[in-house]
Amino acid sequence: MSRHFVGGSITVLLGLAVLVAAGTLHAEPMSESKPFAEKFLLLQLSDGEPEKQNKVLSVAANLLEYYGPDTIDIEITTFGPGVRLMYADNSRREKITSLMAQGVRFTVCMNTINTIERDTGNRPVLHPESIPVDVGVAHILDEVEKGYVLVRP
Repeated sequence: MSRHFVGGSITVLLGLAVLVAAGTLHAEPMSESKPFAEKFLLLQLSDGEPEKQNKVLSVAANLLEYYGPDTIDIEITTFGPGVRLMYADNSRREKITSLMAQGVRFTVCMNTINTIERDTGNRPVLHPESIPVDVGVAHILDEVEKGYVLVRP
């Protein structure tokens, strides 16, 4: 092997190592559900007002249209009064189901759901495709550490 070839190969390998370490080149996809995603967004909903629910759903729909459903990974995490978005009888259920069909994930804080049940004696029925997480805020922190960008519309 020539010295030039070995030196060039080492330079290429070092360059790739730097890209991997910087997070520019992923050895494996950041999201299993969206392996070709280039953008990673976490939308927080902690308010129960209908206007806030509409806004978070609108932001998700607009970004799917702008980037395309394969290149953006969107998760909407609900906690506190925001869990009302994921009630099975929510009037926005059709819109939520449409976003889910395009790959948007909806997580629900079970700490909040348990508190509602304890305070009212009734456990809310949730959208059947919602994803339970133990503690919504802790889930947000974990996802941000993985590289998701947090937005609270």
